[in-house]
Amino acid sequence: MSKNPLQELHDVGQSIWLDSIDRRILHDGELDRRINDDALTGMTSNPTIFQKALASSSAYDEQINESEEHGLTTWQLFELLETTDVRDACDHFAGVYSSTRGADGYVSIEVSPGVSNSADATVEEARRLWRTVDRPNVMVKVPGTPEGAVAVRRLIADGVNVNITLLFSLDAHERVIEAYLSGLEDRVKSNQPIDGLASVASFFVSRVDTEIDKRLDAMIAKASPAEKDRLKLLKGRAAIANAKLAYKLFRDKFSGPRWNALAKQGARVQRPLWASTSTKNPEYRDVMYVEELIGPDTVDTMPPATIDAFREHGVVEKTVDRKVAAAEGLLREIEAAGISIKEVTDKLLVDGIASFQKSFDELVSGLEAKVGSLAPGGK
Repeated sequence: MSKNPLQELHDVGQSIWLDSIDRRILHDGELDRRINDDALTGMTSNPTIFQKALASSSAYDEQINESEEHGLTTWQLFELLETTDVRDACDHFAGVYSSTRGADGYVSIEVSPGVSNSADATVEEARRLWRTVDRPNVMVKVPGTPEGAVAVRRLIADGVNVNITLLFSLDAHERVIEAYLSGLEDRVKSNQPIDGLASVASFFVSRVDTEIDKRLDAMIAKASPAEKDRLKLLKGRAAIANAKLAYKLFRDKFSGPRWNALAKQGARVQRPLWASTSTKNPEYRDVMYVEELIGPDTVDTMPPATIDAFREHGVVEKTVDRKVAAAEGLLREIEAAGISIKEVTDKLLVDGIASFQKSFDELVSGLEAKVGSLAPGGK
């Protein structure tokens, strides 16, 4: 029997995390099956994921009913439901966390989008979530804004595991690597241990192509025939190139004297986590973003459909450090064609926060409606 490609991914040093959380899979055996059969070693959540889980499931009704007598606000009720799921998920991954000695087995919970532009509010909410979940293998997700990076340094110094999300640009990635290293150094200065801390930098992939392809299509529509052909060749390639340069940056930063001094104290590298790796364009191979970014010390968080597709026909080779010079050349070509990569990545960060805010607002109003319908005399 041929080996499961997901197990092969794990064997080359890439962790597979599930980009989904739903109370049903925590209780019906599906999560444990995926941990055992698909080498699943972690899980990520965000407001959009929770919004879908709450909207499509009656699995939360019992806890909603039970909490009615406590007079919680909708916000507090959501946080109760969310932290319950994340705590349970952490317990499912406790075996992975233990067997890898804390290198893996993490479950991420995100601060609310409203705190994205305040380091103080981010730190305060992150500490509360950390205390509430109360598991060593929880990671608090913080958006990769400049203020988020300030919060990351403080949280790492506090001993909180952090997943920095919504990273699209190399500058933002470099900023959060710096925040992580500085936070570790702050912790060492205060004579605190750093060997139990973990962090990932969630670098987004497919959304970069979606935005750049849209701009290329607008240019192709007006271009001369020869120019059309040249522009078409640039489509569907920027996202992987951008991520390969992020991996190169990661390798460069986690080497040399500064890093070695921390590594001697037991520090772990802040692994790049490839997010948004499902393929949005039906013309592209459905596992393209997974196959092109395979390598050690990385995480790929995939929705269930992408995991299933990769299990079925994914090809495993170490690809993340291949053709890096070509990746640099490609991004230069896109710039030369008149598309600013910085403008694209800045827009994607703003759009990403706005999208999470919209999901969060829908989640809160959906929860209010659900509470109303479950109340005595409700519809």
